[in-house]
Amino acid sequence: MKIEFKYLILGALALTLAACEKDFFETESPSAMDEAVFKSADLTEQAIGAIYNTFGEDKSFRNRLCGGYVAMNTDIEHCSKTESAEYAAYNMTGGTGNLSTSDGKDPWAYLNSAVERANVVIDGIRMHSDTTDETIQYLLGEALTLRAFCYLEMVKLWGDVPASFESFNGYNPEVLYTKKQDRNVVYDQLRIDLKEAAELLPWSAQCPGGANNYTGRPSKALALGLLARMDLMYAGLAMRPDVFTEGGTSACSVQYNVKDPGLRQELYQEAVWACAQVIKQEDYKFKDNFEDIFKDLCQDVTDYSNSEWIWAIPFLDGARGQVLALTGNKMSDDCAGALINTRYPDKDTRTKTQAMINIVPTFYYAYDKNDKRRDVTILPWAWAYDNGSGMGSDHVAVIFPGVESSSSKLYQKQSDVSKMYLGKLRVEWMKRTYLSNEDCIDMPVLRYTDILLMFAEAAIGSREGNAPGELYGISAQECLDRVRARAGLASTPLTFNAIVDERAFEFCGENIRKYDLMRWGLLKEKLEAAQAACYDLQNNTGIYAGRPDSVWFHYTRNDVYAQNGAAYVFDRFVGLDINATRPAEFDKESGWVAKSFFDKEGVPNITAEKWYLYKAGTNIDMHQYWPIFDVNITASNGTLWNDYEY
Repeated sequence: MKIEFKYLILGALALTLAACEKDFFETESPSAMDEAVFKSADLTEQAIGAIYNTFGEDKSFRNRLCGGYVAMNTDIEHCSKTESAEYAAYNMTGGTGNLSTSDGKDPWAYLNSAVERANVVIDGIRMHSDTTDETIQYLLGEALTLRAFCYLEMVKLWGDVPASFESFNGYNPEVLYTKKQDRNVVYDQLRIDLKEAAELLPWSAQCPGGANNYTGRPSKALALGLLARMDLMYAGLAMRPDVFTEGGTSACSVQYNVKDPGLRQELYQEAVWACAQVIKQEDYKFKDNFEDIFKDLCQDVTDYSNSEWIWAIPFLDGARGQVLALTGNKMSDDCAGALINTRYPDKDTRTKTQAMINIVPTFYYAYDKNDKRRDVTILPWAWAYDNGSGMGSDHVAVIFPGVESSSSKLYQKQSDVSKMYLGKLRVEWMKRTYLSNEDCIDMPVLRYTDILLMFAEAAIGSREGNAPGELYGISAQECLDRVRARAGLASTPLTFNAIVDERAFEFCGENIRKYDLMRWGLLKEKLEAAQAACYDLQNNTGIYAGRPDSVWFHYTRNDVYAQNGAAYVFDRFVGLDINATRPAEFDKESGWVAKSFFDKEGVPNITAEKWYLYKAGTNIDMHQYWPIFDVNITASNGTLWNDYEY
């Protein structure tokens, strides 16, 4: 049933909704089809599938709305596309946007399409379905939750957006062309919707049919988790117009969404309550091993009871989804057929991973050396296949113990400081075969640890900045301590700054950090501090004085990673830590290798500008959002415009 629903998501069942939409334009009989659809639970579920269908489209969550496109750059992550990636460097010009196309197949169009499809389902159920039926109640809660999720994504990307909460019935052009509105209008409606959804949706173990115990469908925990996420956004800071003005304004500043401190505290209290419900019911979801969280995702573990994930957008094996291809570990295309879970591609098929997320190198040193999350999250190497010849004049064959340097071999190739990759999703962890860039790994959205840390953060906010005691029988301090204990770290006092740091170490690469910094009002400050630190790292000054120029590593043979033949992986890696020294047992004949990490022949092999967290002179805060693309504004009948000096 779960696999069948994945076919719903990416198949032709959007035709059900298309039929509904066609009837809405047939003024003689505007509701004949939707009445028939929404009196049937099975057909209503198919209409729900049409919402998911938009997630799998090109330039939707399939690729543009995941990975390095949407949440870069931050103080811990940067886009590997460097200067060409205007969307990641706060340097977008005008309203053009390089994510748009001439036919409107772009992130804005698909998110709004998903909202309209959700509106059709919600209105259809309310008008025509038996809402005393438990399955229908679930489907209404699911549609409300999906619509809220899409709106939260839109607000994160564009700020103020149209507030469209009813379906177009063919009669009212104001519904078809909904004006952009103050985002607080959206937040207020989402508070209502997500609380209703939390009432309608059961916990995952009680969900009906294919949604039962499945990470790919919403449950009560997701509705409550999104409510908490929205409350923290609403109570926080944001770049927004000083006065909301139709047609746009350049007078914008970072300010609270809510001027009333009493309402802000109410939002924090609501977030505490929402997280507490999940913690009291589903604390079993906290995984003991950090690495297993991501291995489960790569290996298609979708049993809710065995996963830390509360919701991950499901993609069908062999269909669409580029989550790992864009955000996973680096693999060159010559590894196809050598590395496990890959096969030789057709001559026109791309196999390498894009690895769009690079780690800001100073973040590696921000981790405690004993933090178990560091070496899961950050990889200073990429998979390569060394045939010893034909690799170009600058190629140096890697020497392995007992192996001729000219022999073909699969190995982990040590990179330099500019290429530290995200390691949370890895090809070698997959259960399915990686071919081309459609890996079809489910896109992670919310996991249980986020519930724990949101509870701790909201608990501070609900007590007006004072560290709280127990709320709902739960200790906020213990929530933070548990996350740190899993990482192998001691307790630290619960403060706002502790939450800022812990969320960086825990959620790096998970499309969270940028939006955390935005709602805290820290995006500009943290980016500038990280860029300055990069110069210190480059120049061997400040806290980075004493860093070694070389790294030393040793290989061991582990053929489990090879389809055929040998594979060589690191079993010792020395030199990344400040003040590291060459190992006493270093011996090239026994397989040790030394390589420059920062310099090449005495010249820095990378400059801090290359990390390009932002372009010099750019108003980071003003351009923290994308512009609404020209193609969308042109088609909006005057209801859309850009602020923020676009």
